[in-house]
Amino acid sequence: MKPGSRPMIAIIAGALLAPAAATAGETAAWYDRVEFAGDFRLRYESISEEQGTDRERGRFRGRFGLEAQAADDIRLVFRFATGDGSPVSTNLSFDDGFSAKDLHVDRAYVDWRLNDVWHVYGGKMKSPWFRSGGNALLWDSDLNPEGVAASFSSGRLFGSFAVLQVSERAAADDSLLLTAQGGVKLQFADAGTLRFGAGFYEYTDTLGNTPFYDGSPRGNSVDGAGNYAYDYSLLEAFAEYRTELAGWPLAVFAERVENTAVDAQGTAWLAGAKLGEAAAPGSMEFAWSWQDTAADAVIGTFNDSDFAGGNTDARGHLLTAAYAVHDNVRLGATLILAQRGAFAGNERDYDRFMLDIEFSFD
Repeated sequence: MKPGSRPMIAIIAGALLAPAAATAGETAAWYDRVEFAGDFRLRYESISEEQGTDRERGRFRGRFGLEAQAADDIRLVFRFATGDGSPVSTNLSFDDGFSAKDLHVDRAYVDWRLNDVWHVYGGKMKSPWFRSGGNALLWDSDLNPEGVAASFSSGRLFGSFAVLQVSERAAADDSLLLTAQGGVKLQFADAGTLRFGAGFYEYTDTLGNTPFYDGSPRGNSVDGAGNYAYDYSLLEAFAEYRTELAGWPLAVFAERVENTAVDAQGTAWLAGAKLGEAAAPGSMEFAWSWQDTAADAVIGTFNDSDFAGGNTDARGHLLTAAYAVHDNVRLGATLILAQRGAFAGNERDYDRFMLDIEFSFD
């Protein structure tokens, strides 16, 4: 790069922000309104599957993004991440003879703050839904849906609405995801905070169409042609209670999802707890949850990509621990002890162990 030249990403950010600054008569440089953040994670992973092949592998994840304040009430968000295109994983494995790895657009959206209550989002956005305890029973933590959404927070009430484009088809009707979620937050003085609520998630045109992303049903029922055998109309109930136990942050959480479009295999539920918070240097956290997901309770493409290999028709334990080495470095471990395939008539153990070290900056 020639002396005095600017990286392309900086040029783009400057071009986006310059008109807004000129209109508002601002004198601050564009880079005063841009924030950068990112993280990098190294992972050792061991998978043991009954009737399958045991494997060990090294993996990594890298993410880099910027947030640009285009106006007082408008924020532009862009993030790039490693990955193979999966909607629920940005991990890549060390393999293929030192081959070059892929980088994708992970997020690209506008966040327009209408007032102190409402935000409107458009693009490939961060998840608009509240997940009690950060669980992934319904949505993997890496999922960034695409479309438009609105969220609100006013006093004790919070929630969101969304119209999302899941699959665009030239020869058939598109599949959309229509969502509405709402909840209540109650503060009990020094006793803690309780959040609870419900959600509704309606997929259009799933029956008879190819499973979303790579054609794999991920445990969902399919017909002889490999297409979805059912529709998916999901009702969700959730609760989360946060308090302190002997000076340690404590969260207890639960979630239940019911697919009302099926007569059987339509229920998923989860319960768990988290103690501590690996944030400040030297701090730790520990978490456990049990989850049971019937074959057609949720869309397998979008739920937890690690638990039972990312499949529905699965149940088991998820245990995690983390330690903050210092402000920007965390060590973490995850142990999954699960069974999958019971409804398919071939139940088998699926165990997974992951050891991580993660570096971040903002």
